[in-house]
Amino acid sequence: MMIPVRCFTCGNVVGEHWEEFKERAREGDEDPGEVLDDLGVNRHCCRRMLVSHRDLVDVVSPYQ
Repeated sequence: MMIPVRCFTCGNVVGEHWEEFKERAREGDEDPGEVLDDLGVNRHCCRRMLVSHRDLVDVVSPYQ
């Protein structure tokens, strides 16, 4: 789950792409730019949000 769900700059929903982006790009399997192209994320601000985001849920709540 990505928090925030929307792009700060334009307001587009980017949270719906987070899980697939994380699985494909963060694991090192594919180039992050190509993954974002495949997902249809074209705006620079939205791409920046996805590339620079770090899941803090695991860090903040280690007791699941």
